[in-house]
Amino acid sequence: MPAFEDSDFGVPAAQATQHRDSQATLSIPSDANGTHNAIEVPATRSSISDAQQYMHNLSLSPSMKERRGSRNSFGVSLPIPRSKRQSRLSSVHYPDGKPARPGMPPIQPSRDILAAQVQDLAHETVRAAKDMAFVFDIDGVLVHGDRLIPEGKRVLEILNGDNQLGIKIPHIFLTNGSGKPEEPRVQQLSGILKNPISTDQFIQSHTPMRALSEYYKTVLVVGGEGYKCREVAEQYGFQDIVVPNDIVAWDPTIAPYRVFTEEERATSRPRDFSKTNIEAIMVFSDSRDYATDMQIIMDLLRSEDGRLGTVAKDPVSQRIPIYFSQGDMLCPTEHPIPRMSQGTFRIGLEAMYKAITGADLERVVYGKPELATYKYADEVIASWMEQIHNDEKLPKNIYMIGDNPASDIVGGNMYGWNTCLVRTGVFQGGDNDEENPASFGVFKNVLEAVTTAMKKELGQDFKFEFDEKINPVLHHDVSAVE
Repeated sequence: MPAFEDSDFGVPAAQATQHRDSQATLSIPSDANGTHNAIEVPATRSSISDAQQYMHNLSLSPSMKERRGSRNSFGVSLPIPRSKRQSRLSSVHYPDGKPARPGMPPIQPSRDILAAQVQDLAHETVRAAKDMAFVFDIDGVLVHGDRLIPEGKRVLEILNGDNQLGIKIPHIFLTNGSGKPEEPRVQQLSGILKNPISTDQFIQSHTPMRALSEYYKTVLVVGGEGYKCREVAEQYGFQDIVVPNDIVAWDPTIAPYRVFTEEERATSRPRDFSKTNIEAIMVFSDSRDYATDMQIIMDLLRSEDGRLGTVAKDPVSQRIPIYFSQGDMLCPTEHPIPRMSQGTFRIGLEAMYKAITGADLERVVYGKPELATYKYADEVIASWMEQIHNDEKLPKNIYMIGDNPASDIVGGNMYGWNTCLVRTGVFQGGDNDEENPASFGVFKNVLEAVTTAMKKELGQDFKFEFDEKINPVLHHDVSAVE
């Protein structure tokens, strides 16, 4: 029986010796009599199978210390959108400061008027309320897939004004979820949570990537269901969008294990990609077909300036850039055990690229816990403050509430936010996460986290409901005098 060495498969002998354990054997199951008729084969471990040396620091460990020093395309500066939104409040003007209502009866006391009067009498508490904000992860904190976490609905009611002051507390949603345009995602989330949510409060992992449309014309967009990510890219302003199906429809041999249906062919946009230079790769969402997506991405990364059918002599100088919308390894779903996410897809590409080319794969990662996403969150919080309080500023006390220590908590900690870890999603550990502990604490659910934070900022006696029978003139809860 011939013996094969690692060198027979193209692995250098020195590296093969380093990673071989000559005493190791594959475990052979025994039959009922305790004997077996199989031949034991010595197990070897080639350098190609050792992916750890190929990974960037960000891939290796979620710890705060190592993430702080991790490479993100070797320190590249990431652009973020800076689109000024018009304030809902500042867009309303009256010449004398009062609305004209000719022929109409006098304005009757309403909840908004009562709340305004209550707030006029509680200057310090109102100031503190306007100087705090909440940033929510979504999956595992407010919902599980399409299922509501009951405490999430109540939290939004409190923050939208059902509290002692009747005041709106600034809050936004920061999720590593992706794969569809913001508007339908917000509509879906509003329906589940039974509370109004605006796209101006909402950041998906690929939302900040809209800024890249100013830099690249022809891009490959990967991930998501069907062609939803193409729709996202179109809304972001990308001019020429290619998806893997377009390439497979042009040349089915590029993905030899893919069964390409006639329906998929009919909805794709093939062209001669041997004459097209793809300028960048955008992984917007989780891959639905690892084999096809990885093959096409690897072909492009190894090509001459993004032209399929070519192989670059220098895998670094002619390589096109690749962007990932987030780096989570796991994500909570309706399955009882969290599922693999975009981070594992990225690690696979990093290891394969290193094994084939010998070079590190430079890549850019958005989403939590990357800095660009938090810079963009600042913009969104300040803009939302202007919309609800006509005061475009960044609150001093910001609370990040999440279920994933490796993204929600480590990112918030590094950015100087107060972090709250809840037990309704990924985290199911002890008193706190050992590598990335939440700075403000661990809570059984989002309602407990929010009410604890509000009591800290607004006082232990602060009430989480608005009494519509209150008489602000008498400064206490007494029904209005008839």
